Amino acid sequence: MHVYMLLTVVWTLRAVEGFSSGKVQNSCNTMEPQHKTTGQTSQAPFSISMNHTTFQKGDVIAVTLQAGPNQFMGFLLQARGVGQTQPLGTFTVTGSNAQLLNCSGLNNSAVSHTSASLKTSVTALWTAPVTGNLGNITFSATFVQTAKVYWTQVKSSVVVYNAKPLQNTSTTAPSLITISSNGCGASKVCLSQPDNCNPATSSSCYFMSVVMSSNSSDLHMEISGPSDGYVSIGFSYDLFMGNDDIYICIYNQGQVQVQRAHSTGMKTPDIIAQNISDISVSYANGVISCTFTSHDPISFYRSSTPTTSSYLFYAYGPVSGGLIQQHINTFTSKNTVQLTPSVTGTVDDPRPAKAHGSLMLIAWMTTGSLGMIIARYLKRATKGRGCWNKDLWFLAHVGLLSLSYIATIIAFILIFANAGDWFDNPHSVLGCLVMILTFFQPIVAIFRCQPSHKWRYIFNWIHALNGLTIKGLAVGAIFTGLQVVDTSSNQWLPKVMGGFVGWEALFFLLFDFYAQWSKNTGPEVYEDISSLVPLEVILLILFFLGNITFLITLLCGIGLS
Repeated sequence: MHVYMLLTVVWTLRAVEGFSSGKVQNSCNTMEPQHKTTGQTSQAPFSISMNHTTFQKGDVIAVTLQAGPNQFMGFLLQARGVGQTQPLGTFTVTGSNAQLLNCSGLNNSAVSHTSASLKTSVTALWTAPVTGNLGNITFSATFVQTAKVYWTQVKSSVVVYNAKPLQNTSTTAPSLITISSNGCGASKVCLSQPDNCNPATSSSCYFMSVVMSSNSSDLHMEISGPSDGYVSIGFSYDLFMGNDDIYICIYNQGQVQVQRAHSTGMKTPDIIAQNISDISVSYANGVISCTFTSHDPISFYRSSTPTTSSYLFYAYGPVSGGLIQQHINTFTSKNTVQLTPSVTGTVDDPRPAKAHGSLMLIAWMTTGSLGMIIARYLKRATKGRGCWNKDLWFLAHVGLLSLSYIATIIAFILIFANAGDWFDNPHSVLGCLVMILTFFQPIVAIFRCQPSHKWRYIFNWIHALNGLTIKGLAVGAIFTGLQVVDTSSNQWLPKVMGGFVGWEALFFLLFDFYAQWSKNTGPEVYEDISSLVPLEVILLILFFLGNITFLITLLCGIGLS
């Protein structure tokens, strides 16, 4: 009995291991799971829905597998002509719970599960072929509820083929689409690399243009660029990746397709349903070209309110298995643009943002750094010197850090007043953390106990650790901010900031080394060396001169950006 139960468990585990991965190419023709049992004959408690009931060549349809009272573990989805048994068209998956399969020698012609986790719904995008004799189709699916309970040949309603030909869908003719820079700045908004290049005369020109209809939210777009994978454009609320509306022209298996996607950060964008028309595509001499009209309003997935103001992104890269890979290069508009023919310049005044960045640089590259070094290393050099019964180091520390706190508060208020909204990106998060900790640092200092108090060491540790945390977060905020404002191809501003961090680390090490050396050699040697000018002061002057050099360089870079 125990042996029988053990064999049953082993057989079940093998079955789960064999098919939970969704690699079910052996079931492509019959769509029958190899579960050593027969499928259910009752009506399936699952359904298939589409966002369109008709299609033309090259159209994209969002297909959704929907669970009923019970969830499903596995599935297999194909598109087939009515009365046919061979798969038709290609799919693109939109999430991690689905994968593409090659059936009957046609790449990406089926979709299956990636694990045995329970699913409520799965959506995939089906692209109709651009060649061949097409007819009406249905989507057929197999739903697996458990290892022994499944339904096969669950069909959708018929999707009717509209034989109206798709314009300019050939991918071999060399000059099917003429995209030109004519009208840029007058009738359409453009972005290109190199600047002001014309795709009609240069095959190395990466180009996009967009025109918003004067009486609707429709956008007519043109995308062109040399690539054997994809070229894409994005509309973004800010200059960070994430929450962006993206349109992709992808060249795959001799066909050019238009896709719409939503980016959620530093990962592959999610392909979403689209509502586009007037599609013209071509691939000639290594250049992908697409023109189309989108009837979807630009959405940054922050609110349901459409907008006409946006940063523009352009990215291009390779394709593998029908999916876009990480971009090779990207470039952006320097400021937001108004997506109407009449306004093509900036709509945001860059001065508040530049003032914000400048204040933060001054606060945490110069005054903040000097205040921290003076408090840590110059107590002995300024001992007995000062006024109001306070040592000079203490007065300098309080004064310099007070300037840093004031500059931080002004910079914080300035950028929020100018933006009028919250930006969900690393720079904003780091900046808010700096502001919160900066707010509490002087409050804690005001209520500190006397130096001779037995609990004074607790304040010393809290004050020092909080100061170091603020400094580290501020440096991170500056790095991420410089990456936004630096539109140069080599991103030289963050590199200069990296040089500053190295400079500051070097002098902290020098100060620490000298402090340890003077402590070990005794006060007599220290007094002899410091009889003219304390070495700490010399190091401080050198540190200040280097900081000023880095600061001026970055301020000039911000001003020119």
